[in-house]
Amino acid sequence: MLSSASARYSSSKFPFFAACAFFLSSPSSIILKCHLHSHSPNPNSLKNAVASLNSMLNMRPPPPRRHINKILGSIVKMKHYPHVISLLAQPEINGFTTDLISLNILINCYCHVGQMDFAFSTFGKIFKVGYQPNTVTLNTLIKGLCFNQNVGKALDFYDDIMARGFQLNEVTYGALTNGLCKTGKTRSAIKLLQMMEKRSVKPNVVIYNTVIDALYKDGLVNDARNLYLEMIGHGVSPDVVTYNSLIHGYCCMDQWKEANELLSEMIMKGIHPNVSTFNILVDALCKDGRITEAEAVFARMVKSDQRPNVVTYSCLIDGYCLINNVIEAKEVFSRMMKNGLAPDLVSYNILINAYFKMKMVDQAMDLFKESQSRNFVPNVVTYNSVIDGLLKSQRISCAQDIIHEMRDRGVHPNIITYSILLDAFCKWGHLDKAITLFKQIVNQGFRPDVKTYTILIDGLCKGGRLNDAWEIFQYLLAKGYQLNVRTYNAMVHGFCKEGLLDEAISLLYKMEENGCVPNSVTFNVVLRHVLLEKNEHDKASL
Repeated sequence: MLSSASARYSSSKFPFFAACAFFLSSPSSIILKCHLHSHSPNPNSLKNAVASLNSMLNMRPPPPRRHINKILGSIVKMKHYPHVISLLAQPEINGFTTDLISLNILINCYCHVGQMDFAFSTFGKIFKVGYQPNTVTLNTLIKGLCFNQNVGKALDFYDDIMARGFQLNEVTYGALTNGLCKTGKTRSAIKLLQMMEKRSVKPNVVIYNTVIDALYKDGLVNDARNLYLEMIGHGVSPDVVTYNSLIHGYCCMDQWKEANELLSEMIMKGIHPNVSTFNILVDALCKDGRITEAEAVFARMVKSDQRPNVVTYSCLIDGYCLINNVIEAKEVFSRMMKNGLAPDLVSYNILINAYFKMKMVDQAMDLFKESQSRNFVPNVVTYNSVIDGLLKSQRISCAQDIIHEMRDRGVHPNIITYSILLDAFCKWGHLDKAITLFKQIVNQGFRPDVKTYTILIDGLCKGGRLNDAWEIFQYLLAKGYQLNVRTYNAMVHGFCKEGLLDEAISLLYKMEENGCVPNSVTFNVVLRHVLLEKNEHDKASL
């Protein structure tokens, strides 16, 4: 029979607990699973810890339980969670009196391996043996639920234990806040902040930083700034992480004045910018095409005794590539190596992609081979750049070799890979192959995006299969896809090519009704292909 305390958690009010058995009566399956997943990056340390534990278990008289818990805790710190679970299932250890600390250790391990049912079964045992869970127990379970993407259940559990009078601390709220923000429920996280104040738990800077970071990522930079001011008003001092989030937010919104003001405020308060601060600024300026200012920030970084890292250089390389200055990009690449920093795969990917875009195919392939000679294993991003560049340069056999290499290395294609191949088939006029490939994309569980659909629509229109293209276009509208100007242009071009002027103009009006603004390409297509050729100058003027 359950004790009254543990029976509460098997009630219909909280079915999650009801699904849990009291304890692991037959642990063999989970132990086997744990052994299969166990890995030992530092086998000597684990081996020594297990040897010490076995030695202790053979001592007579046996040592206090706390000594065993200390060794188990050391194995937990090595992150060998499955190993601890299997050790705790041994009869030799179970022969010692079970205490709350060992049960908390077991709950923690179950949470880390994603076995939340077993974690709550152990929670039930705490009541069964006559203990009361402490804050560590409750925080571990809440963090475990959030870690395993069960934030809703974590909130339900939080409500339940609060109703039963348990006391929680800022660790609890930090875990819940982080879980809510990671699942896009930033507004709920703000409400939780307000709830903390009502329950006399003061949010720390980490909790505020979590919400501020989530707000800026949601594009709510002003809300992030207001929360920052609220944080200061409550006596919590911002740190470098707080400022980095706010500066990043303003940079993403192209609010450079506000970003610089925050940087100055940060320095004035004695908080020194770190490498991440400078990387945020360099990256944002480069993406905005302000490469000279990015170089100035780079120079300021060096003067501030902050050593640029590979990320800093990669941002600069990307900045030069975005303005099609691959010569300067390669110079930065070389500068990075001269300063003792080895480029990573991201650096190579940026430069390889840029070389292909500038039709410098041989240089791109040389760099691709160089990256492999440095023992970098190309990822799907690398292969996509190489396959796309080779296909656009009509080096078909080379592209086929790379596709085979990609498959042999076990690198799985993504929707971008398939879109590249689809584009090639359409441009070569192999429409039947394109349609077959498109069906394969869908059958393999990929969800084609607007870009993929646009490639197919454009190919069908140019290949004289207007009806097929129009059918797909109407399907996208019916399913609520947000079509862009490229998709409309492809369809308008298809109508114009077949001389269907009224349909093309009708689609122009439809385009504007759906909030998509025609560009110069749109009008040039209509004017060049139909209006002027047919001498319909009145409609051309309109």
